[in-house]
Amino acid sequence: MKFRVGYGFDVHALQEGRPFMLGGVQIPSSFGPVGHSDADVLIHAICDALLGAAALGDIGKHFPDSSSEFKNIDSKILLQRVVATLKEKNYSIVNIDSTVILEKPKIAPHINDMRETLSRVMGISIDDISIKATTNEKMGYVGRQEGVCAHAVALIEKA
Repeated sequence: MKFRVGYGFDVHALQEGRPFMLGGVQIPSSFGPVGHSDADVLIHAICDALLGAAALGDIGKHFPDSSSEFKNIDSKILLQRVVATLKEKNYSIVNIDSTVILEKPKIAPHINDMRETLSRVMGISIDDISIKATTNEKMGYVGRQEGVCAHAVALIEKA
């Protein structure tokens, strides 16, 4: 077995009146992230971590924002495609560790729903998915509630 580690990061601006998709779950909020797709920063960071672990580039290479095919796409579909690409290369996902950084809304009540959703999409145990949340202590663009970001680390193995 050969293990590989990948790291992912994503950031999106926040805007009033947008749905707030995070980890494949819609979070109740009067504002949400802006992006070419549904702007799910957590799934995008996980996609980048998985692709990076396999040395397959990044989410922008596979799903460019210049393509109308990906306009408003559900990010769970992007993650499904990344997982399929990994399987084609004989990789399997060992675990995911992630952190979402935002001031509000509070996402702790939704973490288990996100873990369950991501477990189904990636075909791995919920016990292999960690999602943590923190604030930016009111500093910077996150602290001013202008944006949300997520970090993810993925461990994969090649059969």
